[in-house]
Amino acid sequence: FLPQVDSANAGRVLASDAAVFLKKSGLTDLVLGKIWDLADTDGKGILNKQEFFVALRLVACAQNGLDVSLSSLNLPVPPPRFTDTSSPLLLSGTASSDLQWAVKLEDKVKYDAIFDSLNPVNGLLSGDKVKPVLLNSKLPVDILGRVWELSDIDRDGMLDRDEFAVAMFLVYCALEKEPVPMSLPAALVPPSKRKPLSVPGAMPLISSSTSTKESHQSLPPVGILAAKTPLTQ
Repeated sequence: FLPQVDSANAGRVLASDAAVFLKKSGLTDLVLGKIWDLADTDGKGILNKQEFFVALRLVACAQNGLDVSLSSLNLPVPPPRFTDTSSPLLLSGTASSDLQWAVKLEDKVKYDAIFDSLNPVNGLLSGDKVKPVLLNSKLPVDILGRVWELSDIDRDGMLDRDEFAVAMFLVYCALEKEPVPMSLPAALVPPSKRKPLSVPGAMPLISSSTSTKESHQSLPPVGILAAKTPLTQ
């Protein structure tokens, strides 16, 4: 993590650089402020390498529902998650099928309501129906084009409910002046679209067994099956 916020390789991290980076954890400013206060032990607004690692550890504690306190530092927690970056480093070796989806539940409810209001056909929205919603954001057309490319995960020219949530998430990130990534980070891929990381050749086996049910859209069920049954392959 350190090289990404310490580009000058000085062995320290400025508050401004750390704030941008830590915000990608999805935690509230209040929690991040508390994390910074605990990590910046001398109150200088700069973290050395050790203090930066303390901050990362506290982010992981907060993401896993533990108290943000120095006493939590010794508890076993998974590595911290940073959502809006495509760097494989930030996934900390977590299997993509186990990674928490970056779209929060309360936001998903809002996005679903917008999705339903656009009269989807067979659970899908065409580009013509999504376009006015994207344009309504007043974002540059090239950014919106990238949002569409990233959210149409199965490349069928339509967005299902989960893909639409990804599009809305990216639009709101862009409106908050967050850069839209060039490729979709693993944490943003909907759980229904995630491919198994296990045995090569397992995909055709599963898709053939599900093809009778949903032949027009076999990818999502394949992802779900594979994520739930890694031991049977």
